Order: sequence, then C-alpha cells, then structure tokens
Amino acid sequence: MTKWVYGFSEELPSTITDKRGFLGGKGAGLCEMTQLGLPVPPGFVISTEVCSYFYKNKKFYPSDLKAQADTALKDIEKQVEAEFGNPKNPLLVSVRSGARASMPGMMDTVLNLGLNDETVKGLAELSADARFAYDSYRRFIQMYGDVVLEIDIHHFETILAEYKRVLHVKDDGELKPENLQHIIEAYQEKVLALTGKPFPQDVHDQLWGAISAVFGSWNNQRAVTYRRLNNIPEDWGTAVIVQAMVFGNQGNTSGTGVGFTRNPSTGVKEFFGEYLINAQGEDVVAGIRTPAHIIADYDPVLAERSMERVMPKVFKELMTLQDRLEKNYCDMQDIEFTIQKGKLWLLQTRNGKRTAEASLKIAVDMVQERLIDKAEAIRRFDPETLEQLLHPGIAPNAELPLFGKGLPASPGAAVGRVYFTSEDCEQMAKDGVPVILVRPQTSPEDIHGMHAAQGILTTCGGMTSHAAVVARGMGRPCIVGAQDINIDVEDKVMTSGGVKIKEGDFITLNGAKGEVFIGEAELAEAKLSHDFETLMGWADELRHLKVRANADTPHDALQARKLGAEGIGLCRTEHMFFDADRILWVREMILAKDLEARKKALDKLLPIQRDDFAAIFEAMEGLPVTVRLLDPPLHEFLPRSDVEIAQLAKSLHMSESYIKQRVSELHEENPMLGHRGCRLGVTYPEIYEMQVRALFEGAALAQKTTGKSVQLEIMIPLIALAGEFKYLKALVLRVAEEAERDLGQNFTYLIGTMIELPRAALKAGKIALDAQFFSFGTNDLTQMTMGISRDDSGSFVPQYRALGILDRDPFSSLDQTGVGELVKFACQEGRKTNPALKLGVCGEHGGDPLSINFFEKTGLDYVSCSPYRVPIARLAAAKAAIGFGRITEGLSEKVA
Repeated sequence: MTKWVYGFSEELPSTITDKRGFLGGKGAGLCEMTQLGLPVPPGFVISTEVCSYFYKNKKFYPSDLKAQADTALKDIEKQVEAEFGNPKNPLLVSVRSGARASMPGMMDTVLNLGLNDETVKGLAELSADARFAYDSYRRFIQMYGDVVLEIDIHHFETILAEYKRVLHVKDDGELKPENLQHIIEAYQEKVLALTGKPFPQDVHDQLWGAISAVFGSWNNQRAVTYRRLNNIPEDWGTAVIVQAMVFGNQGNTSGTGVGFTRNPSTGVKEFFGEYLINAQGEDVVAGIRTPAHIIADYDPVLAERSMERVMPKVFKELMTLQDRLEKNYCDMQDIEFTIQKGKLWLLQTRNGKRTAEASLKIAVDMVQERLIDKAEAIRRFDPETLEQLLHPGIAPNAELPLFGKGLPASPGAAVGRVYFTSEDCEQMAKDGVPVILVRPQTSPEDIHGMHAAQGILTTCGGMTSHAAVVARGMGRPCIVGAQDINIDVEDKVMTSGGVKIKEGDFITLNGAKGEVFIGEAELAEAKLSHDFETLMGWADELRHLKVRANADTPHDALQARKLGAEGIGLCRTEHMFFDADRILWVREMILAKDLEARKKALDKLLPIQRDDFAAIFEAMEGLPVTVRLLDPPLHEFLPRSDVEIAQLAKSLHMSESYIKQRVSELHEENPMLGHRGCRLGVTYPEIYEMQVRALFEGAALAQKTTGKSVQLEIMIPLIALAGEFKYLKALVLRVAEEAERDLGQNFTYLIGTMIELPRAALKAGKIALDAQFFSFGTNDLTQMTMGISRDDSGSFVPQYRALGILDRDPFSSLDQTGVGELVKFACQEGRKTNPALKLGVCGEHGGDPLSINFFEKTGLDYVSCSPYRVPIARLAAAKAAIGFGRITEGLSEKVA
C-alpha cells in the first residue's frame, strides 16, 4: 500500500531522500520543527505525489487516501483533545498549500475549517468569547467562499464594509457578537444566491472541498505565472498541510506575525519582523492593517507598540526559537507564528526571500560565522540576482520634489510612468513604456503587473506584506505603507499634500529610503560592496570556465574588466562602422564601382579601425581578445529613404539613380541566409585584408603603449564549408606576415571560427584540422537549428511556454537537447582531430546560468557574455564546477 499521508512527528522511509520534494517546503519545515520539539500545532501532510496523481487522473484521488487522512485526523484529535465536527468540543483545522519551492501567496489557504452553525456555538462556549467565535466563523465563510466556492471576495467585503458603515465602526475588532451573527447570515444568503446551494455544514465535505481547492490552486493563473517567472517545474506539484488551528484573534493577549532571522532587505544580523494583536492568518501579509514591529529599537517612535514591550515573555521565547531555527537550517529563516492567549506557536519556517544585497551579505557573513563553507555560499546564491546589484541608483546630485514617503521594502531606484492596475502595467510595458505599479496593496493576482513594473508603490501594508515579500524576491524596488499618499483608483490619480499625480506621469522610487519623487531622476552607476568582491573571489577560486565579455568599444572593454572579465570573447567589428563620422566611408566602399575605388575607401577606414582596436587592446592589458571580421550583409549599411539617398549622393558626388540601383542589387530576400559573414570575405577579400591589417597595426600600437603582448584571436564568421575557412585562413596569414614584416614585430595570434551553422557543427572535425579555436555563436545556431527568428519569436514563444511545449525561451536559455547536442558533437569531433582546440561560446547564452551549467559539463574553456552579465557568469561557472565535481578539495572547510 502506498503511503500518501504523514503526521508531523512521523519519520519518512529511508527510500525518500528528498524531503522537500515529497512533503513540500512548508510540510518538511513543520515536520522538522515538530521533531526538534518546537511548539508546532499538530497536523499532517498529504504528499506532492497526490498532486501528481490528482492531475493525471482527472482530479480523482487514490482510493486509500481518505482512510489515511481520517487516521491522521484522529491523531490530531487525540493530541488537542477535541473532535472534528463535535458541536460541544470542535476541532478546527487550517488547510494550506506547500510547494517544494517558496511561492509566497500564489496558492490557496483555508483557515478555521470545521465551523458551522452548531460548532460555532460550542467554540463560543469553550472559549468564553462569543465575539472571537463568530469572528472566526465570519472569516471562514469568506475564505472558503473565495477559495473553494469561487465567489469573488468583493461580495463579502462589500457586506462587511456596509455593516461597518451603518454601525459607525472602523475596525473589525469593534464588531460585537450580534453584529457578526448578522454579517454571517448575510454571507450565507449571498452564498445561496450565487451558487444555488447553502453554505456547507458537513465538516468532512468542507475538508475535502478545501483539499481539492488547494491542489487545484497549483494551476491557478497566478501560480502558473509565478512558476514561469521563476523557472519552477510544473510537475513538482504541491503538498497539502492539514493542521490544528491556533487563534491569534482571541483578544489582546493573542496575535499573529511574521519574522526573519536577519534583515531581508540589507542582510544585517538582526531579527526583523512585524505582528498584529488580535489578528489571524493572512492579516499581516495582506497589507490591510499596518502592523507593529517586534523589536522595540527598530522604530523608537513606535517602540511602545512593539512585541518586545507589549509581550516581553513571548518576545524572549521567540528570540530563542529564531536563533535555534537559523542554526539548524544554516540559512536566514522566514518564520510565521501565532500567539494564542500568551502561548507562542510556530506555523512555518522556510528559507526567507531576500534582496540581492541581503543575499550577498548573509552568504558572506555565514561563512565568516562558520555556519557554512565557501562552496555552500556559492551553491545557495542565485547568480541571476547579482544583476540587481549592478543596476544604477539615484544620482547624488538629483534634485526632485519629494511626493511622499513609505517603508523601504526593497532597495534600488526605479523610474517610470504611474499606472494603477496590473493589467495596464503589463500592457504598457509590452509597448516599451517604463512603468511603476501603484496600488493600495497588492495581492497574488497582481503578479503579472509586478513583474512588468520597474518598481512598486503601495499605500498600505508593512515590511512583510505581499508587495514587500514578492518585490524582494523579484529584485524590484518597492515602497509600502506610504500612508500620506491617497489613491483614487477610479479616477486614476494619487494625491499627497495637495499635489496630484495622474496616470502616465513620471515618478522615481528610492527603495532604499522609502522615498517617492515627482518626475524622472538621473541615475548613477552602482557601487559594488566588499561582500561582492569577497563572494566573487571565492567563485573565481572554485570555477573552471573562464569568463570573457562581448565588447565592441573601449568603454565596454573597461566596464567588462571592472566586472571581472578575463578577456573579450566577441568584438563585432561592424559595430565600429555605424558612427556618423564613419558610415560615409563604409558607404563609399560599398558603392565603389571598381576594386581601385573600393580600396581607396578602405584606406580611409583602416586608421579608424586600427585606433579602435588599439584602444580595446590597451583596455584589456594583455588578456585575450577575439575579433570577428565583418559579418552582416552590406545592404544594412546603406540608406533606404529618398531623402537619405539624396544626401548621400551629394556627399559622394554620385547620382541618386546609381545609389538606388546598388541598394536594389544588394537587397536580399533573406539576409540571414544571404551574402554575409565569410561569404563577404571570399567575394570581397579586400575588406577582410583591411581589417586584418588594422588589427595588427592596432596590436603594435597597444604593445608599445602598455608594454604587454596582445593576445589576438581572429574569428572568421559563418563558416559552413571547410574550404571557406582554408581560403580565408590563408588570407589572414598572408596579411599577418606582411604586417609583421612591415612593422618589424612578431605577434601572438590564433585563427579560428564561429560555429553558428548546423553544417559547421556536423563537420567540426574537418574544420578543426585548420582552426585553432571554435567560438559557438549560439544565437544564430539556435535560429538556424530551430528555424525560428529571434526577432519574430515573441509572437508565439510565450504561448508555447504557457502550453508547456517549451520550458524556456530558447534564445534566453540554450535548447540543450537540440542545439546543445550540436554543440556537444562539435566539441567532441573538433578535439578528436585537434586536441589543442580552444572552445568557447559567445552567444548571449554565455551569461545564462542554466546554459553555463551545460557548457561546463560539455568541456568548454570559456563563456563570453555582455559586460553586465560577467559577474553572473563567474558565479554560475563556480556553481557548475561544484555541481559537476570539478572541485574536490575544501568544500566542507569552514573558513574564518
């Protein structure tokens, strides 16, 4: 018999090695806390395998599941000395989701399950608190109606708001038992009107309705979106946790809260959390009420409301338990807790979401505290989050009027136009407009708008609200609880101090200080911390792959060096031609009527290219530089409009009709597959001759300036035939020998090719007989192999991803089982015929951590990516080396 259900205190069989995968993150945490003897309300976990069964079998359950759940429920009844459905002594439970990876707020929860018209009376009598009992029932009907019966929650909120208006009540806690009973009756009438059925009174029907809803929420739109944005596999599924209720809404000695063992915004080693008195469940994270701080020192003005002052005994116990949990998990923990009449209960612990800045500091600090080793610090750090640290902040000299202030929930600067709905944000972002999402508070349904936005501003909620937690995980600057700002969603305007900002107006957020400014601030380059340098140093010690940058200008080369690039893996020479003072000579060369005229134009371009190359070589100070000879078709350099053609004709003293004729002659139906790359070098060898000459003259200048030898790698693009490479290699060697003789210098250089055509990959063994290096151009190799244009793929690839046909965009992350097989084959065949063959990748996949993992496994020597992704690639390469066992010493050593 398959065991689907496990009580919190039960040990798993030794055959189950992945606790989180089987029990989900929340379930695994609850079981571990229970087995550590911590105060956890009893409960059981329905494993993630049931979720898989549920979806594979048209939402039917295993035949033996109900019996196992009933047995586990009986065990809870024994432990709490109450009975599920007993009118006089009712057991109430919560039903929660628990995915393997943290997905805050994306799936559904039901609290206070087990209440009906009879058990609510028993709860009132047992607790001697009718207000608490009927408040719990009111909450249950609202939550169950929303989650299970799929009634829009605004129906319940409207009823509640109307009763409070009539009764002149502002806070829910002011409602009396008789008021709550009337609200409950109104809720039940609304359920009957909207569903045609009365609110369910059978507690077992309630339980299985909630369990099915939680499993069903694995595939709700917000969960699907969150999984897609965070690359969480669909087949992981969720567990369901059924747990005895404890109540934070039993008066002023009760409450609920969320805490982090370290500051999730900065990483500082200080307990950081918030709580609400006389509240329950999602009240803290929902952002509807502004909570109080747990630590008194966090905000001296509000110190008297802090848990440290209001509940000192509970506070002391919480501090002891949070320290124990962090040391047990060796990571910053996100803890949910409830206080019931002065008794502290832990409801969840998980590795907390944090900003990139915090993640960096926590990783480095924990190595120095001997909680983890260097390799573990590298393993747990997500390379993609480094990008957040590299983006600019507000320039020190920026002077904009302050519009309002809130809580600094997630650092960084964001500039964008204000929009008040997630739908508007998403649409405008698709049109290329930078947007700021402004809401009273966000909910899980806002996930798409939050992702589209440059930053997020809410007027309600605290530092552990939904907006704050999700924004930190996404790396979006976020300000919450900006109470001096008033939002009118209908009129699409917000007001503060008599100043109005309308939809579409620009604002600037300073997430580090919680400041909202009117207008567009100038942004300043990010300053990288000592912790960044420390972690990168460890990554460089551990990695095997070298990391280079794609750079076409001296500025890009210097930026790449600052970020740790060990050379240039791709310098695209055509990018040097487009400046206004150069394009004229390029066009003169293209429009030349004979070879002599073309060479005259090339003579004008040679010193320009020479000086560019010299500056790049100087910036790299002896590191290897791979330069790709001209690649795009010539027509890309020519004007298209009549006005531009007329101006060009005047500048070059040519007739407009001749230029139009040449534009027509050079036009190609499919330039991607046309007269470009090495084909230009074969048919117009004088172009490549000029570029090679310029390379060696530039190298001579740089060597004289720096005193360091230039490591030049000359790349011939778009090879399909070994004969093409042989022909052009001979050209390069001839010009190189002439340059060395004329300049009186010898140079260190390699001649290789870009593997970007499937035929080149298949014939790699033959090409490698002459080539000294291969650099995989995975952008074009993906286009050619999959028959998808990267410029047009956006019209259907998102739908392919939504349907599960593609896991990822193949232009963002390498198609490992298709394009990757060609890369692997080319590497193997190339090194068979040339064991010394250097192997690299220069497509943008060189900066993607998943792709880097593949390149490490395949045995490449280096990856190359855009300058700002160099740190990401360095860290990802180290993680890959650890994962594939390249690092065998010192992994467990904890360093001071």
